[in-house]
Amino acid sequence: MAETDPDLTRTGAPAAAAASAIPPSRMALLFMVMLVTAAGNTAMQSVMPSIGTALKVADVWISLAYSWSALLWVVCAPFWARRSDKRGRKAMMALGLAGFITSFVLCGAALWAGLSGWLTAFWTLVLFAAARSLYGFFGSAAPPAVQAYVASRTPRAERTQALSLIASSFGLGTVIGPALAPLMVVPFLGLGLTGPFLCFAAIGVVALVLLRLRLPDDEPQYAARGQAAPYASASGAPADPGEADETGPTPAAEPPRLTWRDPRLRPWVFASLVGGHAQAMVQGIAGFLVLDRLALRDTPDAGAGPIGLVLMSGAIATLLAQWGLIPRFDLGPRAASLWGIAAAAVGTIILGLAGDLHLIALGYAIVSLGFGLFRPGTTAGTSLAVTRAEQGQASGIVASLAGASYIYAPALGVWLYGTSDWLGFGLIVALCAVVLVHGWFKLQSDRDLTRS
Repeated sequence: MAETDPDLTRTGAPAAAAASAIPPSRMALLFMVMLVTAAGNTAMQSVMPSIGTALKVADVWISLAYSWSALLWVVCAPFWARRSDKRGRKAMMALGLAGFITSFVLCGAALWAGLSGWLTAFWTLVLFAAARSLYGFFGSAAPPAVQAYVASRTPRAERTQALSLIASSFGLGTVIGPALAPLMVVPFLGLGLTGPFLCFAAIGVVALVLLRLRLPDDEPQYAARGQAAPYASASGAPADPGEADETGPTPAAEPPRLTWRDPRLRPWVFASLVGGHAQAMVQGIAGFLVLDRLALRDTPDAGAGPIGLVLMSGAIATLLAQWGLIPRFDLGPRAASLWGIAAAAVGTIILGLAGDLHLIALGYAIVSLGFGLFRPGTTAGTSLAVTRAEQGQASGIVASLAGASYIYAPALGVWLYGTSDWLGFGLIVALCAVVLVHGWFKLQSDRDLTRS
Protein backbone atom coordinates (compact mmCIF):
# COMPACT_ATOMS: atom_id res chain seq x y z
CA MET A 1 0.00 0.00 0.00
CA ALA A 2 1.38 3.36 -0.99
CA GLU A 3 2.14 6.09 1.47
CA THR A 4 2.43 9.75 0.69
CA ASP A 5 2.98 12.85 2.78
CA PRO A 6 -0.48 14.34 3.38
CA ASP A 7 0.85 17.70 4.49
CA LEU A 8 2.60 18.88 1.37
CA THR A 9 1.13 22.09 -0.06
CA ARG A 10 -0.21 22.71 -3.51
CA THR A 11 -0.18 26.44 -4.11
CA GLY A 12 -3.52 28.08 -4.71
CA ALA A 13 -5.69 25.05 -3.99
CA PRO A 14 -8.68 26.00 -1.87
CA ALA A 15 -9.41 23.96 1.22
CA ALA A 16 -12.85 22.94 -0.04
CA ALA A 17 -11.41 21.53 -3.21
CA ALA A 18 -8.68 19.78 -1.28
CA ALA A 19 -11.25 17.79 0.64
CA SER A 20 -12.79 16.32 -2.50
CA ALA A 21 -12.55 12.56 -2.92
CA ILE A 22 -11.78 10.83 -6.20
CA PRO A 23 -14.98 10.36 -8.25
CA PRO A 24 -16.18 6.72 -8.35
CA SER A 25 -15.71 6.49 -12.13
CA ARG A 26 -12.03 7.38 -11.81
CA MET A 27 -11.58 5.06 -8.85
CA ALA A 28 -12.99 2.28 -11.03
CA LEU A 29 -10.34 3.02 -13.68
CA LEU A 30 -7.56 2.80 -11.10
CA PHE A 31 -9.02 -0.42 -9.71
CA MET A 32 -9.12 -1.83 -13.25
CA VAL A 33 -5.44 -1.12 -13.89
CA MET A 34 -4.43 -3.13 -10.82
CA LEU A 35 -7.00 -5.86 -11.41
CA VAL A 36 -5.90 -6.59 -14.98
CA THR A 37 -2.23 -7.03 -14.09
CA ALA A 38 -2.99 -9.17 -11.02
CA ALA A 39 -5.42 -11.41 -12.92
CA GLY A 40 -3.02 -11.79 -15.84
CA ASN A 41 -0.12 -12.83 -13.64
CA THR A 42 -2.09 -15.41 -11.65
CA ALA A 43 -3.52 -16.80 -14.89
CA MET A 44 0.06 -17.22 -16.12
CA GLN A 45 1.05 -18.99 -12.92
CA SER A 46 -1.82 -21.45 -13.33
CA VAL A 47 -0.65 -22.61 -16.79
CA MET A 48 3.14 -22.42 -16.46
CA PRO A 49 3.53 -25.77 -14.64
CA SER A 50 1.66 -27.47 -17.49
CA ILE A 51 3.74 -25.62 -20.09
CA GLY A 52 6.96 -26.66 -18.35
CA THR A 53 5.82 -30.28 -18.33
CA ALA A 54 4.91 -30.10 -22.02
CA LEU A 55 8.36 -28.69 -22.79
CA LYS A 56 9.94 -31.45 -20.66
CA VAL A 57 11.73 -28.85 -18.56
CA ALA A 58 12.66 -29.44 -14.92
CA ASP A 59 10.28 -27.65 -12.56
CA VAL A 60 13.02 -25.58 -10.97
CA TRP A 61 13.85 -23.89 -14.30
CA ILE A 62 10.27 -22.72 -14.68
CA SER A 63 10.50 -21.10 -11.25
CA LEU A 64 13.88 -19.54 -12.01
CA ALA A 65 12.46 -17.94 -15.15
CA TYR A 66 10.60 -15.51 -12.86
CA SER A 67 13.61 -14.57 -10.75
CA TRP A 68 15.13 -11.91 -12.99
CA SER A 69 11.74 -10.21 -13.35
CA ALA A 70 11.26 -10.18 -9.57
CA LEU A 71 14.70 -8.64 -9.06
CA LEU A 72 13.97 -5.95 -11.63
CA TRP A 73 10.67 -5.22 -9.88
CA VAL A 74 12.38 -4.65 -6.52
CA VAL A 75 14.96 -2.32 -8.08
CA CYS A 76 12.75 -0.44 -10.56
CA ALA A 77 9.49 0.14 -8.68
CA PRO A 78 10.96 2.85 -6.38
CA PHE A 79 12.50 4.53 -9.45
CA TRP A 80 9.16 4.71 -11.25
CA ALA A 81 7.48 5.92 -8.06
CA ARG A 82 9.88 8.88 -7.94
CA ARG A 83 9.47 9.38 -11.68
CA SER A 84 5.71 9.71 -11.30
CA ASP A 85 6.29 12.74 -9.04
CA LYS A 86 7.76 14.56 -12.07
CA ARG A 87 6.02 13.06 -15.11
CA GLY A 88 2.56 12.47 -13.66
CA ARG A 89 0.71 9.43 -12.33
CA LYS A 90 -1.28 8.79 -15.51
CA ALA A 91 1.87 8.61 -17.62
CA MET A 92 3.40 5.98 -15.34
CA MET A 93 0.16 3.95 -15.22
CA ALA A 94 0.11 3.91 -19.02
CA LEU A 95 3.78 2.91 -19.16
CA GLY A 96 3.13 0.06 -16.71
CA LEU A 97 0.18 -1.25 -18.71
CA ALA A 98 2.19 -1.01 -21.93
CA GLY A 99 4.97 -3.03 -20.29
CA PHE A 100 2.44 -5.64 -19.13
CA ILE A 101 0.91 -5.93 -22.62
CA THR A 102 4.23 -6.16 -24.44
CA SER A 103 5.61 -8.68 -21.97
CA PHE A 104 2.57 -10.95 -22.24
CA VAL A 105 2.53 -10.88 -26.05
CA LEU A 106 6.24 -11.75 -26.26
CA CYS A 107 6.00 -14.37 -23.49
CA GLY A 108 3.08 -16.02 -25.29
CA ALA A 109 4.93 -15.92 -28.62
CA ALA A 110 8.08 -17.49 -27.14
CA LEU A 111 6.13 -20.26 -25.43
CA TRP A 112 4.02 -20.92 -28.53
CA ALA A 113 7.19 -21.30 -30.61
CA GLY A 114 8.60 -23.74 -28.07
CA LEU A 115 5.42 -25.81 -27.78
CA SER A 116 5.13 -25.90 -31.60
CA GLY A 117 8.68 -27.22 -31.95
CA TRP A 118 10.14 -24.10 -33.54
CA LEU A 119 12.49 -23.56 -30.59
CA THR A 120 14.27 -25.84 -28.21
CA ALA A 121 13.19 -25.82 -24.57
CA PHE A 122 16.36 -23.95 -23.60
CA TRP A 123 15.83 -21.06 -25.98
CA THR A 124 12.14 -20.99 -25.19
CA LEU A 125 12.88 -20.36 -21.53
CA VAL A 126 15.62 -17.83 -22.31
CA LEU A 127 13.25 -15.82 -24.50
CA PHE A 128 10.44 -16.20 -21.97
CA ALA A 129 12.66 -14.85 -19.17
CA ALA A 130 13.79 -11.95 -21.39
CA ALA A 131 10.19 -11.08 -22.27
CA ARG A 132 9.12 -11.43 -18.65
CA SER A 133 11.83 -8.97 -17.63
CA LEU A 134 9.92 -6.27 -19.53
CA TYR A 135 7.17 -6.65 -16.95
CA GLY A 136 9.63 -6.38 -14.07
CA PHE A 137 11.18 -3.25 -15.59
CA PHE A 138 8.24 -1.35 -17.11
CA GLY A 139 5.24 -3.07 -15.53
CA SER A 140 6.44 -1.98 -12.09
CA ALA A 141 5.61 1.62 -13.03
CA ALA A 142 1.83 1.21 -12.71
CA PRO A 143 1.10 0.10 -9.10
CA PRO A 144 3.14 2.83 -7.34
CA ALA A 145 1.59 5.46 -9.62
CA VAL A 146 -1.95 4.21 -8.89
CA GLN A 147 -1.33 4.21 -5.18
CA ALA A 148 0.32 7.64 -5.18
CA TYR A 149 -2.60 9.03 -7.24
CA VAL A 150 -5.11 7.76 -4.69
CA ALA A 151 -3.10 8.82 -1.64
CA SER A 152 -2.50 12.37 -2.89
CA ARG A 153 -6.14 13.00 -3.84
CA THR A 154 -8.08 11.40 -0.98
CA PRO A 155 -8.98 13.23 2.25
CA ARG A 156 -7.37 11.91 5.41
CA ALA A 157 -10.60 10.45 6.77
CA GLU A 158 -11.11 8.37 3.63
CA ARG A 159 -7.53 7.53 2.72
CA THR A 160 -7.20 4.18 4.47
CA GLN A 161 -10.45 2.92 2.97
CA ALA A 162 -9.50 4.12 -0.52
CA LEU A 163 -6.04 2.53 -0.43
CA SER A 164 -7.49 -0.70 0.97
CA LEU A 165 -9.93 -0.80 -1.95
CA ILE A 166 -7.09 -0.43 -4.45
CA ALA A 167 -5.00 -3.06 -2.64
CA SER A 168 -7.93 -5.50 -2.69
CA SER A 169 -7.87 -5.41 -6.50
CA PHE A 170 -4.82 -7.69 -6.29
CA GLY A 171 -6.77 -10.18 -4.20
CA LEU A 172 -9.73 -10.09 -6.56
CA GLY A 173 -7.38 -10.49 -9.53
CA THR A 174 -5.93 -13.65 -8.02
CA VAL A 175 -9.47 -15.08 -7.99
CA ILE A 176 -10.39 -14.03 -11.53
CA GLY A 177 -7.11 -15.02 -13.20
CA PRO A 178 -7.14 -18.75 -12.36
CA ALA A 179 -10.90 -18.87 -13.02
CA LEU A 180 -10.52 -17.53 -16.56
CA ALA A 181 -7.24 -19.22 -17.50
CA PRO A 182 -8.71 -22.69 -18.27
CA LEU A 183 -11.37 -21.06 -20.47
CA MET A 184 -8.62 -19.36 -22.48
CA VAL A 185 -6.76 -22.61 -23.19
CA VAL A 186 -8.28 -23.10 -26.65
CA PRO A 187 -7.14 -24.98 -29.78
CA PHE A 188 -7.97 -21.96 -31.96
CA LEU A 189 -4.95 -21.11 -34.17
CA GLY A 190 -2.93 -23.61 -32.16
CA LEU A 191 -2.77 -21.28 -29.14
CA GLY A 192 -3.43 -24.00 -26.57
CA LEU A 193 -1.73 -23.24 -23.25
CA THR A 194 -0.49 -19.86 -24.52
CA GLY A 195 -4.06 -18.60 -24.95
CA PRO A 196 -4.20 -16.86 -21.53
CA PHE A 197 -1.15 -14.75 -22.42
CA LEU A 198 -2.67 -13.30 -25.57
CA CYS A 199 -6.16 -12.96 -24.06
CA PHE A 200 -4.92 -10.96 -21.09
CA ALA A 201 -2.72 -8.87 -23.38
CA ALA A 202 -5.89 -7.97 -25.30
CA ILE A 203 -7.68 -7.13 -22.04
CA GLY A 204 -4.70 -4.96 -21.13
CA VAL A 205 -5.06 -3.05 -24.42
CA VAL A 206 -8.69 -2.29 -23.56
CA ALA A 207 -7.65 -1.10 -20.08
CA LEU A 208 -4.91 1.11 -21.58
CA VAL A 209 -7.32 2.73 -24.05
CA LEU A 210 -9.88 3.43 -21.30
CA LEU A 211 -7.16 4.85 -19.06
CA ARG A 212 -5.95 7.18 -21.80
CA LEU A 213 -9.44 8.36 -22.71
CA ARG A 214 -11.16 8.56 -19.33
CA LEU A 215 -8.55 9.58 -16.74
CA PRO A 216 -7.64 13.30 -16.80
CA ASP A 217 -4.02 14.25 -17.36
CA ASP A 218 -2.13 15.32 -14.28
CA GLU A 219 0.99 17.37 -13.67
CA PRO A 220 2.22 17.00 -10.09
CA GLN A 221 3.07 20.24 -8.32
CA TYR A 222 4.95 18.52 -5.49
CA ALA A 223 6.68 15.27 -4.62
CA ALA A 224 4.20 12.74 -3.24
CA ARG A 225 6.09 9.52 -2.77
CA GLY A 226 4.48 6.41 -4.21
CA GLN A 227 5.58 3.16 -2.62
CA ALA A 228 6.84 0.17 -4.52
CA ALA A 229 3.99 -2.30 -4.78
CA PRO A 230 4.25 -5.99 -3.67
CA TYR A 231 5.32 -8.55 -6.49
CA ALA A 232 1.54 -4.55 -10.85
CA SER A 233 2.93 10.43 -21.72
CA ALA A 234 2.77 13.21 -19.29
CA SER A 235 0.76 16.21 -20.29
CA GLY A 236 1.10 19.87 -19.52
CA ALA A 237 -2.62 20.15 -18.83
CA PRO A 238 -3.40 21.16 -15.23
CA ALA A 239 -5.20 18.76 -12.96
CA ASP A 240 -8.88 19.14 -12.20
CA PRO A 241 -9.63 21.68 -9.46
CA GLY A 242 -11.70 18.99 -7.80
CA GLU A 243 -8.60 16.86 -7.47
CA ALA A 244 -6.51 19.40 -5.63
CA ASP A 245 -4.34 17.93 -2.93
CA GLU A 246 -4.74 18.44 0.77
CA THR A 247 -3.30 21.62 2.11
CA GLY A 248 -1.20 21.90 5.18
CA PRO A 249 2.17 22.98 6.49
CA THR A 250 5.19 21.94 4.50
CA PRO A 251 7.65 19.86 6.54
CA ALA A 252 10.71 21.83 7.53
CA ALA A 253 13.15 19.06 6.67
CA GLU A 254 13.30 15.50 5.44
CA PRO A 255 13.43 12.85 8.19
CA PRO A 256 16.71 10.94 8.58
CA ARG A 257 17.24 7.97 6.31
CA LEU A 258 15.58 4.85 7.66
CA THR A 259 17.12 1.40 7.20
CA TRP A 260 16.08 -2.11 8.06
CA ARG A 261 18.72 -2.14 10.80
CA ASP A 262 16.78 0.44 12.82
CA PRO A 263 16.07 -1.18 16.24
CA ARG A 264 12.38 -0.25 16.00
CA LEU A 265 11.97 -2.05 12.69
CA ARG A 266 14.31 -4.99 13.13
CA PRO A 267 11.80 -7.46 14.69
CA TRP A 268 9.18 -6.73 12.05
CA VAL A 269 11.68 -6.80 9.19
CA PHE A 270 12.98 -10.21 10.29
CA ALA A 271 9.44 -11.63 10.55
CA SER A 272 8.43 -10.18 7.18
CA LEU A 273 11.53 -11.46 5.37
CA VAL A 274 11.50 -15.01 6.78
CA GLY A 275 7.71 -15.37 6.52
CA GLY A 276 7.81 -13.95 3.00
CA HIS A 277 10.24 -16.65 1.92
CA ALA A 278 7.91 -19.32 3.32
CA GLN A 279 4.98 -17.84 1.40
CA ALA A 280 6.95 -17.64 -1.86
CA MET A 281 8.01 -21.29 -1.53
CA VAL A 282 4.44 -22.50 -1.06
CA GLN A 283 3.27 -20.56 -4.09
CA GLY A 284 6.13 -21.92 -6.17
CA ILE A 285 5.38 -25.54 -5.24
CA ALA A 286 1.56 -25.48 -5.47
CA GLY A 287 1.13 -25.92 -9.23
CA PHE A 288 3.65 -28.74 -9.51
CA LEU A 289 2.11 -30.47 -6.50
CA VAL A 290 -1.25 -30.61 -8.27
CA LEU A 291 0.31 -32.19 -11.36
CA ASP A 292 2.11 -34.81 -9.26
CA ARG A 293 -0.64 -35.75 -6.81
CA LEU A 294 -3.33 -35.93 -9.53
CA ALA A 295 -1.03 -37.82 -11.95
CA LEU A 296 -1.31 -35.16 -14.67
CA ARG A 297 2.32 -35.06 -15.78
CA ASP A 298 1.50 -37.06 -18.92
CA THR A 299 -1.49 -34.82 -19.77
CA PRO A 300 -0.29 -31.30 -18.91
CA ASP A 301 -3.11 -29.62 -20.84
CA ALA A 302 -5.53 -31.04 -18.28
CA GLY A 303 -3.60 -29.49 -15.40
CA ALA A 304 -4.64 -25.85 -15.92
CA GLY A 305 -8.15 -26.42 -14.54
CA PRO A 306 -7.22 -28.11 -11.23
CA ILE A 307 -4.32 -25.71 -10.65
CA GLY A 308 -6.66 -22.80 -11.25
CA LEU A 309 -9.15 -24.18 -8.71
CA VAL A 310 -6.44 -24.53 -6.07
CA LEU A 311 -5.16 -21.00 -6.67
CA MET A 312 -8.72 -19.66 -6.55
CA SER A 313 -9.32 -21.34 -3.20
CA GLY A 314 -6.23 -19.65 -1.84
CA ALA A 315 -7.22 -16.25 -3.23
CA ILE A 316 -10.71 -16.45 -1.74
CA ALA A 317 -9.23 -17.42 1.64
CA THR A 318 -6.89 -14.42 1.45
CA LEU A 319 -9.82 -12.10 0.80
CA LEU A 320 -11.69 -13.71 3.70
CA ALA A 321 -8.79 -12.91 6.02
CA GLN A 322 -8.39 -9.32 4.86
CA TRP A 323 -12.03 -8.37 4.32
CA GLY A 324 -13.53 -10.49 7.11
CA LEU A 325 -11.35 -11.74 9.94
CA ILE A 326 -9.11 -8.73 10.54
CA PRO A 327 -11.92 -6.14 10.79
CA ARG A 328 -14.41 -8.54 12.43
CA PHE A 329 -12.09 -9.50 15.30
CA ASP A 330 -10.19 -6.19 15.31
CA LEU A 331 -6.85 -8.00 15.14
CA GLY A 332 -3.77 -5.94 15.94
CA PRO A 333 -0.42 -6.32 14.14
CA ARG A 334 1.09 -8.82 16.59
CA ALA A 335 -2.05 -10.96 16.86
CA ALA A 336 -2.57 -11.05 13.09
CA SER A 337 1.08 -11.93 12.48
CA LEU A 338 1.24 -14.77 15.05
CA TRP A 339 -2.16 -16.30 14.28
CA GLY A 340 -1.42 -15.99 10.57
CA ILE A 341 1.97 -17.69 10.59
CA ALA A 342 0.61 -20.49 12.81
CA ALA A 343 -2.28 -21.09 10.39
CA ALA A 344 0.16 -21.09 7.46
CA ALA A 345 2.24 -23.82 9.14
CA VAL A 346 -0.86 -25.98 9.73
CA GLY A 347 -1.99 -25.50 6.13
CA THR A 348 1.46 -26.47 4.85
CA ILE A 349 1.32 -29.75 6.78
CA ILE A 350 -2.11 -30.53 5.28
CA LEU A 351 -0.78 -29.64 1.83
CA GLY A 352 2.15 -32.00 2.27
CA LEU A 353 -0.18 -34.87 3.23
CA ALA A 354 -2.88 -34.17 0.62
CA GLY A 355 -3.46 -36.78 -2.04
CA ASP A 356 -6.56 -35.51 -3.84
CA LEU A 357 -7.81 -32.19 -5.20
CA HIS A 358 -10.11 -31.52 -2.25
CA LEU A 359 -7.37 -31.79 0.38
CA ILE A 360 -4.87 -29.88 -1.77
CA ALA A 361 -7.36 -27.01 -2.16
CA LEU A 362 -8.16 -27.11 1.58
CA GLY A 363 -4.50 -27.05 2.58
CA TYR A 364 -3.65 -24.24 0.17
CA ALA A 365 -6.68 -22.25 1.37
CA ILE A 366 -5.53 -22.52 5.00
CA VAL A 367 -2.00 -21.51 4.00
CA SER A 368 -3.36 -18.50 2.11
CA LEU A 369 -5.67 -17.58 4.98
CA GLY A 370 -2.65 -17.58 7.28
CA PHE A 371 -0.54 -15.39 5.03
CA GLY A 372 -3.59 -13.19 4.42
CA LEU A 373 -3.43 -12.39 8.15
CA PHE A 374 0.36 -12.37 8.43
CA ARG A 375 1.14 -9.88 5.64
CA PRO A 376 -1.15 -7.05 6.83
CA GLY A 377 0.00 -7.73 10.40
CA THR A 378 3.71 -7.24 9.70
CA THR A 379 3.01 -4.26 7.43
CA ALA A 380 0.91 -2.52 10.08
CA GLY A 381 3.46 -3.36 12.78
CA THR A 382 6.26 -1.79 10.76
CA SER A 383 4.17 1.31 10.14
CA LEU A 384 3.22 1.75 13.80
CA ALA A 385 6.81 1.21 14.98
CA VAL A 386 8.05 4.49 13.46
CA THR A 387 6.96 8.12 13.39
CA ARG A 388 4.52 9.66 10.94
CA ALA A 389 7.33 11.44 9.09
CA GLU A 390 9.02 8.07 8.45
CA GLN A 391 5.98 6.29 7.03
CA GLY A 392 7.05 6.47 3.39
CA GLN A 393 10.51 5.05 4.09
CA ALA A 394 9.13 2.28 6.30
CA SER A 395 6.61 1.25 3.66
CA GLY A 396 9.33 1.19 1.02
CA ILE A 397 11.41 -1.16 3.17
CA VAL A 398 8.46 -3.53 3.59
CA ALA A 399 7.71 -3.52 -0.15
CA SER A 400 11.32 -4.22 -1.08
CA LEU A 401 11.52 -7.12 1.38
CA ALA A 402 8.30 -8.59 0.02
CA GLY A 403 9.64 -8.45 -3.52
CA ALA A 404 13.00 -9.86 -2.45
CA SER A 405 11.26 -13.02 -1.21
CA TYR A 406 10.37 -13.93 -4.79
CA ILE A 407 13.82 -13.64 -6.30
CA TYR A 408 15.04 -17.12 -5.36
CA ALA A 409 12.65 -18.63 -2.78
CA PRO A 410 10.14 -20.13 -5.28
CA ALA A 411 12.96 -21.85 -7.19
CA LEU A 412 14.54 -23.08 -3.96
CA GLY A 413 11.23 -24.49 -2.78
CA VAL A 414 10.59 -26.26 -6.09
CA TRP A 415 14.13 -27.69 -6.15
CA LEU A 416 13.78 -29.06 -2.62
CA TYR A 417 10.31 -30.41 -3.41
CA GLY A 418 11.70 -32.10 -6.54
CA THR A 419 14.38 -33.74 -4.42
CA SER A 420 11.99 -34.82 -1.67
CA ASP A 421 8.43 -33.71 -0.87
CA TRP A 422 9.27 -33.33 2.80
CA LEU A 423 12.41 -31.31 2.23
CA GLY A 424 10.32 -28.60 0.60
CA PHE A 425 7.39 -28.68 3.01
CA GLY A 426 9.65 -29.26 6.02
CA LEU A 427 11.64 -26.11 5.32
CA ILE A 428 8.45 -24.06 4.94
CA VAL A 429 7.09 -25.30 8.28
CA ALA A 430 10.47 -24.65 9.91
CA LEU A 431 10.50 -21.06 8.62
CA CYS A 432 6.99 -20.53 9.98
CA ALA A 433 8.07 -21.94 13.36
CA VAL A 434 11.06 -19.59 13.46
CA VAL A 435 8.79 -16.60 12.80
CA LEU A 436 6.30 -17.79 15.43
CA VAL A 437 8.95 -18.14 18.15
CA HIS A 438 10.66 -14.91 17.17
CA GLY A 439 7.36 -13.03 17.10
CA TRP A 440 6.22 -14.38 20.44
CA PHE A 441 9.26 -12.95 22.20
CA LYS A 442 10.29 -9.98 20.04
CA LEU A 443 7.23 -8.32 18.46
CA GLN A 444 5.73 -5.46 20.40
CA SER A 445 2.34 -5.95 21.99
CA ASP A 446 -0.68 -4.53 20.18
CA ARG A 447 -1.50 -2.37 23.19
CA ASP A 448 1.89 -0.67 23.05
CA LEU A 449 1.81 -0.27 19.27
CA THR A 450 -1.64 1.28 19.11
CA ARG A 451 -1.22 3.59 22.09
CA SER A 452 -1.70 7.22 21.02
